[in-house]
Amino acid sequence: MVCRLFYLEFNMSPFKAADFYAIDDLFSEEERMARDTVREWVDAEFMPIIEEHNRNATFPHEIIPQLGEMGLLGASLKGYGCAGMSPVAYGLILQELERGDSGLRSFVSVQGSLCMFPIHAYGTEDQKEKWLPGMAAGEKIGCFGLTEADYGSNPDGMLTRAEDKGDHYLVNGSKYWITNGCIADVAIVSAKLDGVVRLFLVEKGTPGFSTNTIKNKFSLRASVTSELVFEDVKIPKENILPGVEGLKGPLSCLSSARFGIAFGAVGSAMAVYDEALRYSKNRIQFDRPIAKFQLVQNKLVWMVNEITKGQLLAWRLGRMKEAGTLHHSHVSLAKRNNCWMALECCRLTRDVLGANGITDEYQVMRHMCNLESVITYEGTHDIHALIVGREITGESALM
Repeated sequence: MVCRLFYLEFNMSPFKAADFYAIDDLFSEEERMARDTVREWVDAEFMPIIEEHNRNATFPHEIIPQLGEMGLLGASLKGYGCAGMSPVAYGLILQELERGDSGLRSFVSVQGSLCMFPIHAYGTEDQKEKWLPGMAAGEKIGCFGLTEADYGSNPDGMLTRAEDKGDHYLVNGSKYWITNGCIADVAIVSAKLDGVVRLFLVEKGTPGFSTNTIKNKFSLRASVTSELVFEDVKIPKENILPGVEGLKGPLSCLSSARFGIAFGAVGSAMAVYDEALRYSKNRIQFDRPIAKFQLVQNKLVWMVNEITKGQLLAWRLGRMKEAGTLHHSHVSLAKRNNCWMALECCRLTRDVLGANGITDEYQVMRHMCNLESVITYEGTHDIHALIVGREITGESALM
């Protein structure tokens, strides 16, 4: 009974964001307003429901219209019903969404960066008008089909093929680990056409196109993860994105999404640090709060130290994107560092919480498990090291 009362009292305490270096001062009023709006929504609407969805391995579909109403879907894009937020404002909303759950941030990232972005950047005006307003409103959902079961870090090895049949394209192949796949109205699919990677719009219900849910996940449980299967799928000629050829297309989408992950991972780290700090002040051992013990303070200081560096890294990334000086290797460094940092914060928080840290009455294990996916998808920790290594040495170790 005492433990339960402690838990209830503990979880009634409001979230307090770590800001040891007054980084708030670096943001504009509009950027802070966007962040705070999402922060309040996450606290009021999302946190009360996430644990049940995590237990049941379900995504809360009922929140999608709210995401659209707040302008969070395709938030960094301009026109077609999109909010046109600055890069930093966009990053900060993803930080707050991932503070709630990586699955929530993944939904928004996939919708905006991996689906709406390529249509916006490489699509025809007809394609933009058909898809973007509905996707911005949350009325139409997208997914991004690049990864295959045997080709993750080496997407150029993909086996999915498209053939030009005169009045249509014929697509065969499959994709794996696809977020939103089973609920998507349209899939942005990478396939090789005459040996060159192209992007195709594959609409739900097209004959030969099917999806399967990937079940029994320990990670990203409150997220829809799918397999896409293409068996002689006829794609109308007007459903190819004409503005890009080769891996530049899908990789530019990934770079946009990785930018958001760099901010999002900071949100996960802030969530568990806040949990560890509050817990340490309330947990009594040897007649005093464990926050008074040197070993606990050392863990908390490590976390706030690394979170502060991650915050500054993400902020600088956003300002470089605004200035047009951002290179994909800059994104790789930030994604790599901040995912690693967030995972380490989870491990230290679990240690501070002791046995309580393994229950889902506290959020740390949910964040930890989620981050095991986030540190892997859209470029693993090691692959991003090789991308940065190539940039600083001029020598590629990727092949």
